[in-house]
Amino acid sequence: MDPSLAAALAYVLGALTGVLMLALERESRFVRFHATQSIVFSLGVMVFVLIVSGLPAVGRVLSALASIGAVILWIVLMARAFQGHWFKLPYVGDAIEEHLR
Repeated sequence: MDPSLAAALAYVLGALTGVLMLALERESRFVRFHATQSIVFSLGVMVFVLIVSGLPAVGRVLSALASIGAVILWIVLMARAFQGHWFKLPYVGDAIEEHLR
């Protein structure tokens, strides 16, 4: 499978496809990077939305805004991976890249 396509597919169902791509791909650092970033991103968003949604009064609004922002960023991550770019999230991307060396 083309590495750009595999990297983009790692984002499709978040942590689920990220784990699947990590299990299937042993060679390509590019695919492994995006698969790991997909896992960290999707789990981070889920935890953040769960915490924020529990806040009284503003929880629903913040949760909705965070979800919209996450969907937009998810599309950007998938598109950049498909284009073959090493698009790194701040802090997380550098740590993942260092871990894969």
